[in-house]
Amino acid sequence: MQPALVVIAAGVCAALHVGKLAPAINTLQQALGMSLVEAGFLLSLVQVAGMSLGLAFGAWADTLGARRSVIGGLVALGLASVAGGLSPGVPALMALRVLEGFGFLLVVLPAPGLLRSLVPPQRLSALLGLWGSYMPTATALALLCGPLFMDALGWRAWWWLLGALSLAMAAVVARTVAPKDAPAAAPDKQRSTGAWFGTLRQTLSASGPWLVALLFAVYSSQWLAVIGFLPTIYLQAGVASAATGVLTALAAAANIVGNVASGRLLQRGVPVQRLLVIGFVTMALAAVLAFATTAAPPALRYAAVLLFSGVGGLIPGTLFSLVLRVAPHERCVAATVGWMQQWSSAGQFVGPPVVAALASQLGGWQWTWVATGACSAAGVALTLLLTRRLRFAQAGGSP
Repeated sequence: MQPALVVIAAGVCAALHVGKLAPAINTLQQALGMSLVEAGFLLSLVQVAGMSLGLAFGAWADTLGARRSVIGGLVALGLASVAGGLSPGVPALMALRVLEGFGFLLVVLPAPGLLRSLVPPQRLSALLGLWGSYMPTATALALLCGPLFMDALGWRAWWWLLGALSLAMAAVVARTVAPKDAPAAAPDKQRSTGAWFGTLRQTLSASGPWLVALLFAVYSSQWLAVIGFLPTIYLQAGVASAATGVLTALAAAANIVGNVASGRLLQRGVPVQRLLVIGFVTMALAAVLAFATTAAPPALRYAAVLLFSGVGGLIPGTLFSLVLRVAPHERCVAATVGWMQQWSSAGQFVGPPVVAALASQLGGWQWTWVATGACSAAGVALTLLLTRRLRFAQAGGSP
């Protein structure tokens, strides 16, 4: 297996730990007596780790070395998941969920930089587009496979399976990806700390990392709000519970198409601003068709959801390719991804409650398009600003 594909598979493996909880909520409530509030905390704890420590962990991953960071993150995820399957109650499960959040960051933050070191420049855009699909791929797999596995063997076995998968993937990465990290010479804490703070300062002083991070926030907030509430929306509409998981998984999987397509289109020279604008405008229009047109046939409205997720997938794939252009220095790539992850987590943390508040205050989901439309409008404005910054950088300025 090619080393670059191994890195992408490692990202999917890590993201499975984020997605594994959603199909297990009902089972955990019955098995552990977990309240709905505790379930909400379990869902958000991974996002809190990314929201608060994405930049710091990205800078640390740059210092640690990409390959070592990925391997260490997979081992942390594996051990935490195995221990989670043995946990006696909700508090222990929550503590281990935080550890899983840290492990997830260590895997995904250095991956784009690691991919750049593994493939020739002409293949990089396509691989980064494929990398951008790691989260929807894992979400779809978790929604499809999790319920079947837990019905047969229980939630603890589901945790153990994903833990074993992460540990096995750590071994595959160690065996397949050639060690290119800088050798660990005699440790110099003062120099290491200085390099860490220098990376943070250099990343935050450039405008490029801020713009791609904000773009990811306005994308991820609306995508998760729509995909995350699809099961609830369909159950309220009278759709059978068995069908809701499949419909939601297909909607999440549609995002993969856009991610992969973004890499191909970038490779053919399509401008990044065009892909971003197409993604945001399509998400806005598709949300209107899916939610505001209540008289439209259900099949047409679901097709709009697929369009929302699928064409919207152009955005993350494009942004991951932009990271390598806007990072102020090669050593700041993982820190820039971390800053983007931090704002993405913030968007995912804020977006769903805003949409839920709209639905509860206005008596239904038909006004969801207002929130998603505002995010898309902000995305277009940020894209135009980013385009100006990139042109300025090409003219000899700093991105």
